[in-house]
Formats: sequence, structure tokens, C-alpha cells
Amino acid sequence: MLELAKRFIGKECIIYSFNGTQYTGAITEVSDNAILIDNNGQTEAINLAFIVRIREYPKDKKGKKKSVVLD
Repeated sequence: MLELAKRFIGKECIIYSFNGTQYTGAITEVSDNAILIDNNGQTEAINLAFIVRIREYPKDKKGKKKSVVLD
């Protein structure tokens, strides 16, 4: 998961955890056991052991972020 998460550095992503929580923000740093994300100026650290899925935030045809994301 560590090497895969490094591919998303600098991109706006949706991060899914085991307990169903979704985190949205740009991944700024990936270390051995955590990811730092920046969400509108607030920085959050997420443990890599609890991450199930990382997805780049979907965009429409014009390149804008979609307002509704259905999973």
C-alpha cells in the first residue's frame, strides 16, 4: 500500500478506511505507516493499516470536481 499511495502525492483523493469513514483531500506526504492529507488548510494523518482504498477525486468533462460521488 505504501508504494501505491506514493503515486497519489499531490493529487486530490478520496481515502476509504475500514470503518466506512471517507477522507477527502490532497495527499501531501506518505511515510512508512501514515499518509498526510491537506483538506482546505487542515492537515490530517491517516494510518496506512486502516486504509482500504485510495481513489483520485472524479472530475467531469470540463475538469471540475464532481459534486456528487456515488460508490
